[in-house]
Amino acid sequence: MTALSREQVRVSRRIALVLRHRPESAGLTLDANGWVPVDELLAALRLTRAELDAVVEHNDKSRFAVARREDGTDWIRASQGHSRRVPVDLELPPVDPPPVLFHGTPRSNLDPILRAGLHSRSRHHVHLSADVPTALTVARRRSADVVVLRVAAGEMAKDGHVFRLSANGVWLTSAVPPRYLRI
Repeated sequence: MTALSREQVRVSRRIALVLRHRPESAGLTLDANGWVPVDELLAALRLTRAELDAVVEHNDKSRFAVARREDGTDWIRASQGHSRRVPVDLELPPVDPPPVLFHGTPRSNLDPILRAGLHSRSRHHVHLSADVPTALTVARRRSADVVVLRVAAGEMAKDGHVFRLSANGVWLTSAVPPRYLRI
């Protein structure tokens, strides 16, 4: 996958801000499942379809999903990561997770997490990774000094915790109690 240019990263962040956290800032209203017509997003953000397609196609995190409706219109949404203040149902069915998932975090967060667990805070879900390299990449967006936690996801599922898998491979759950975490 080709890396995004600096300008494309800026555009991607703008789209993510609107689709995940502040659709009203662009005069947009998401449907119940987080979708908005592509044409409306393009007009609101003053983007061309080519600019949008490049960002969607070359985004290594696959942050966005585009779907064509029966009427021939294209719609777009963020794959996950919405703020709680943006009520969306991504319609992701419960999925049995692998035995272990991972969560990267700045080392400064470690003690509070080990005491209280992982919580979604301002988001809809806790985000977990399928592998250590991805967890490290996620954590390093916030700090150079990071740690990766092992999440006993299989055990959590057996104990009744629900997991969902986003379109871009991010594992989602409502919280991870501390007893399921290991450094």
